[in-house]
Amino acid sequence: MAKHIKTGRKGEELARQYLAERGYLILELNWRYRHWEVDIIASKNNILHFIEIKTKQSNKYGFPEETVSVKKIKNLIGAAEIYLYRHPEWQRIQFDILSITLTPELEYFLIEDVYL
Repeated sequence: MAKHIKTGRKGEELARQYLAERGYLILELNWRYRHWEVDIIASKNNILHFIEIKTKQSNKYGFPEETVSVKKIKNLIGAAEIYLYRHPEWQRIQFDILSITLTPELEYFLIEDVYL
């Protein structure tokens, strides 16, 4: 398995633990619809969170959150529209990015309520 795939999977597991410890209820992991994917869909305080996880081994070549493109945010929005169509009970939503750096020490950076 490629190193970046292993890093991504490790990051998603760390993210799940990090969010659960902070009171998020994880509803979906790697939710897919056609070519769109949302890493984590969770709820907290009656808000549905669509969370993109970005993980890097170090910050040597920039921070993980810097790799989230406008296209990725648009894809999150598209996926959210389908998810909300299937789950219309949600009134409030939010898009978040959780950035994880693995070395030299584990570092989390949660960017809440991202918008274009």
